[in-house]
Amino acid sequence: MGLTASVLAIDAGNSKTDVAVVAADGEVLATARGGGFRPPAVGVAAAVDALADTVTRAYEAAGVTAASHVSACLANADLPVEEDRLATALHARAWGTSVEVRNDTFAILRAGVADPRGVAVVCGAGINCVGMRPDGRTARFPALGRLSGDWGGGWGLAEEALWHAARAADGRGGPTALTRTLPARFGLPSVYALIEALHLERIPSARRHELTPVLFATATEGDAVARAVVDRLADEVVTMATVALARLELLEEETPVLLGGGVLTAGHGQLDDRVRELLAARAPKAVARVVRARPVLGAALLGLDRVGAAADARRTTRDFFEA
Repeated sequence: MGLTASVLAIDAGNSKTDVAVVAADGEVLATARGGGFRPPAVGVAAAVDALADTVTRAYEAAGVTAASHVSACLANADLPVEEDRLATALHARAWGTSVEVRNDTFAILRAGVADPRGVAVVCGAGINCVGMRPDGRTARFPALGRLSGDWGGGWGLAEEALWHAARAADGRGGPTALTRTLPARFGLPSVYALIEALHLERIPSARRHELTPVLFATATEGDAVARAVVDRLADEVVTMATVALARLELLEEETPVLLGGGVLTAGHGQLDDRVRELLAARAPKAVARVVRARPVLGAALLGLDRVGAAADARRTTRDFFEA
């Protein structure tokens, strides 16, 4: 009969997947990394098939065949119905006795706090916000883009920068240095040339995200339009955090607000300062903190919470990932 670990922790994002096998005492027995997890693009079955390779490698390295509990924090698990569908697919693999699927934003939140209490805003390719309390209450948003009222994220910022540059170039909008800096990123002479290259896919659509750092650099140079876009993102981040805090009745308590994702961890001075300024005005007891720990730590801690692990076990797991 094969050996059983306590927790199989999975953090599966759009670009990469991290897996950790954790013993009851918090010792991390093995880790493994795989490719991205994209059910909308390839289907649930194919996405879980790809995940299976990473899990198998981790189990083999740990010398176990199953876990008591599977704690999976997955990208594209944006709605409860999607979490249920993915949980069913993972349970069918018999990787663990019980399975809990959460949106991957919860992994970043749990990685940044000592106990399951706080709010996290993640701004990477998209933007999302979740909150939780130790009693199990959560706050979340659908995070489906404009369809669900979202604005921001690296992709959205790139589109916004292009929109302003296009209008400035043809006279519909005010002047902005983005008309120069955006096409220069691809060695092109004008905004029109950039629009044409993107439309005809001479520049692959996936490369639009490269315009987001250009937006921030242009804002740093003092361009008013670029700075206004950055300020709008700060407002959106704080709005989401404040609403989540209010839903969880945490506005009157000192509560961590964790900031994660490539945009919020990149050290953009204007954005960081404005987020903290707005948060201090709207939620004075919130404590903003950037999370740079690997999100799989959060998935592991959520799993240890679920199986009732001791504080020492959770500390051992955290020490492993933060060493």
